Amino acid sequence: MSKTNFEFLEALQLIARDKGIGVDTLLDALANALVAAYKRMPEAAEEAVVTIDPDSGEIRVYGQELDEDGNVVREWDDTPADFGRIAAQTAKQVILQRIREAERDLKYEEYAGREGDIVTGIIQQSDNRYTLLDLGKVEALLPQAEQVPYERYEHGARLKAYIVEVRKTTKGPQIVVSRTHPGLIKRLFELEVPEISSGVVEIKACAREPGHRTKIAVWSNDPNVDPVGACVGARGARVRMVTNELRGEKVDIVPFSEDPTEFVQRALQPAKVKEVRLDDETGTATVVVHDYQLSLAIGKEGQNARLAARLTGWRIDIKSETQMAEEAAGYSGEEWAEGEWVENAAGEMVWQPAEGGEAVSAEQWASGGAEPSQPAAEPAPSAEGAAEGAAEGAAEGGAGAGSTETAEVPEPAASTEPPEESAPAGEAEPPEGSEAASQGNPAQAEAAAAGTETPA
Repeated sequence: MSKTNFEFLEALQLIARDKGIGVDTLLDALANALVAAYKRMPEAAEEAVVTIDPDSGEIRVYGQELDEDGNVVREWDDTPADFGRIAAQTAKQVILQRIREAERDLKYEEYAGREGDIVTGIIQQSDNRYTLLDLGKVEALLPQAEQVPYERYEHGARLKAYIVEVRKTTKGPQIVVSRTHPGLIKRLFELEVPEISSGVVEIKACAREPGHRTKIAVWSNDPNVDPVGACVGARGARVRMVTNELRGEKVDIVPFSEDPTEFVQRALQPAKVKEVRLDDETGTATVVVHDYQLSLAIGKEGQNARLAARLTGWRIDIKSETQMAEEAAGYSGEEWAEGEWVENAAGEMVWQPAEGGEAVSAEQWASGGAEPSQPAAEPAPSAEGAAEGAAEGAAEGGAGAGSTETAEVPEPAASTEPPEESAPAGEAEPPEGSEAASQGNPAQAEAAAAGTETPA
């Protein structure tokens, strides 16, 4: 072995150890590259093979002649005289390229099996589309869709994220991480709670609204271990570490139960539930709470009810005691009209009774206040008509004594002629009740003005 070949093999072994690449892999890549370089030379054979002795480092090129079936019928040594220089240049390029490929493969294999794991990175770049995290050998991509709303990522800050996907690209592995995935909560509790990492305590379910609140249901495989207390820690130290990493996001820890009724009650904590009614066909859980607990059970903008529904898998309908009592007592003795609102030829919405009949418009419905199948009520009499009716009634009441059904007409209680002192000559005041009577009968009005009595 010459000194040059020895140095060549020693350099290959050193590179292989540093980069974690096998020596045979580098020799095979170098041989393939030398075949391509040989075929570019003039008077080169159409088919050739390059051999590299791993012990001595000697490089030989053999030309080959093949038959129609691809079998080698003749082989000869066709190593060029200056092939050492060509081999050196080719070896440098091939080795560098192979090292880059091997490093990409190693990085991909390192993170390919870590999907669902948690990593810690340093924020390198942040914009409206994504944020880059430096994980050491590779960079992780935090897309906008996986970021917590209103959470700011400062350059150089350390951040924990959840690995969602690992993609293999020509430039190396692309690692996609998330800050909104519910799995991030589970992994953070595994880091802080030894009972979870050892398997004594399990996180059965998790529901999260990133940046606001999270609910987790925990279960203990050891009856002597309290699952909620293990996750909370002494004076809340363990759950406080998780909350700090989530930048203030609140975490509710509830005990898991295999009984759906009890699980729904616990999921709605801190509200106290009075009763739970389950409907297996529709998957609905009707929850009854005290009136003063209704707002607490629903939560801010329905947050507590939404998280409880995701945690339990039931559709939760929360009602107060008053609402349940009204539903039980009301509407039981009332009859409802059957029909539908349709559009008539004029383009107006009318109510068409199911049993048939005349359609009722919205105006008739509102003014009449009747059922849809009944016609609208007649309009009320006007104020002037009411006054005339009242005047006629008063006139009839005043002249009732002179009705034809009676035989005698009683004398008036007082004279209809006014005293002379009370009014000037030629003017006379009508007697009391004559004004109303005059509106009903003009003849009686003239008689009353003259001070005489006219029979009815």
